[in-house]
Amino acid sequence: MTGSRRRFLAATGAAVLGGCTAPAARSTKFEAHERHGTTIGFVGDAMLGRDLDDRYGSGRADPASVWGDLRPRLASLDGVCCNLECCLSTRGERFPDRTYYFRADPDWAVPALEAGNVRFASLANNHILDFGPTALRDTVDALADAGIGFAGAGERPAAARAPATVSIGDVDVAVVSLADHYAEYGATDDRPGTAYVETDPDVPETRRLVGAALERARETEPDLLIASVHWGPNWVEYPDDDLRAFGRWLVDRGVDLVHGHSAHVVQGIERYGDGLVLHDTGDIVDDYVIKEDLRNDRTFLFELGLEDGNPAELRLVPAVIDDLAVSRADEDEAAWLRETMRDRSAPFGTEYERDGDALVLPL
Repeated sequence: MTGSRRRFLAATGAAVLGGCTAPAARSTKFEAHERHGTTIGFVGDAMLGRDLDDRYGSGRADPASVWGDLRPRLASLDGVCCNLECCLSTRGERFPDRTYYFRADPDWAVPALEAGNVRFASLANNHILDFGPTALRDTVDALADAGIGFAGAGERPAAARAPATVSIGDVDVAVVSLADHYAEYGATDDRPGTAYVETDPDVPETRRLVGAALERARETEPDLLIASVHWGPNWVEYPDDDLRAFGRWLVDRGVDLVHGHSAHVVQGIERYGDGLVLHDTGDIVDDYVIKEDLRNDRTFLFELGLEDGNPAELRLVPAVIDDLAVSRADEDEAAWLRETMRDRSAPFGTEYERDGDALVLPL
């Protein structure tokens, strides 16, 4: 990273570097259902390290093939938002006392993200600093150079909490990214890191910090305001009361959609006020061991259709992670996912229509 770029990052926030260039060329084909004015895809954790880095980084497989036969669907959207659950670097030193370390070579990982039509990546999570500040800065550089928007990490706290501003289709989007773990990864005045907060609206510091971040985002006058939040424990099927309260608090402060992730399994969807809370979007690609009782290999592509900048429909397209790639779910897998999402959304009173293998939530 050049000295001038690092000074710019510290002064304005990592998020501002991304999302300024035109999107890469993509398919104009839209599959088997009505085309909305703008359609934005939301997915959970994209973990491109370890076994994926070994396969795709070695040149043994085309980086675009990480998306399997889901790729045409991703390409048909105006853009995709994900949580990047790894750093993009070949450098850096391991953060002490971590069980898992996730890092991918940007030479293949960035082309893979581009092939998946990723226009925004959240960096506020518990793995972006696995290889320290050097790898974090490499990640910021790699995404910025590719024109992929990002938020949630930076040289100082204000930079980490700065909103990303990206144009997706005809919609101007502002995204604030936050994480409630690890506290040790949080940016301070002395070191780079993430936008760490306690995800509890009763904590005064949370209200102050997040309220200020949302105000910065609203000042950009976006059509759509998103909070991308890495919250709660792993392997949990339902959010606890504090997380539910925090999601509602975000909507009360003008957030249109809460993009939740961290649990590694999909959780229910809540309609609240004028907003929508995707409590957890699960994973989209990884090399994790499959927990048979949770089926963390089964997930959704969450497609938000907008008309004139206003949310009109949320479509849940079933997908499955298999052999270090993601693909469309088969009939049995899709049926399991539909039943599971209905069960996990029932506490919120959310009901879906079925359209083929997908679930649809009219808005």
